[in-house]
Amino acid sequence: MTDLESRLTRLNTTPDLKPPVFPDADVAYTLHDTPIGTLLLAVARGKVVASSFGDEETMTNRLARAVSPRVLRLARPLDDVRRQLDEYLAGRRHTFDLDVDLVLASPFQRLVLEDLPAHTSYGRTITYGAVAVGIDKPKAARAVGTALGANPVCVVLPCHRVIGANGALTGYAGGLDAKRFLLNLEAKS
Repeated sequence: MTDLESRLTRLNTTPDLKPPVFPDADVAYTLHDTPIGTLLLAVARGKVVASSFGDEETMTNRLARAVSPRVLRLARPLDDVRRQLDEYLAGRRHTFDLDVDLVLASPFQRLVLEDLPAHTSYGRTITYGAVAVGIDKPKAARAVGTALGANPVCVVLPCHRVIGANGALTGYAGGLDAKRFLLNLEAKS
């Protein structure tokens, strides 16, 4: 046994040595691969603040500015979010049981996104115009589309269920293939 091996052996048998414990983050995030692409998932104070197709650097910078500079890549605080998302994408879950904080949304986005669950349900679509009417802004269909296009909590807040007035699939942060996948998934159930 070499001197180095001897010293390493002594370290491994020292009972008071423990692995480091990292502090909790103000914002914990992880990248989660799904059938519709990689989502950046983040929680703060026990609430989902992001489920986004945005790139890691952009999203973590937004989180650092809007919530706290302590943004750490820690998967464990997101176990429940990942589990529910996976169940949904496998067709075994129709609603999410998650608290959401729209800290990354503008006031108009909050108005649209907070009202969205009242106008949509699993397997049903609605038009941008109908959402605009539902928030008492009947001429704001385009603004509704813009607000939904920047949804910081995709899938969990179902902006994919909103379609054009003629039934056409229009923009989605994850791309039209992802939107089509989600709508087809819900139509099958």
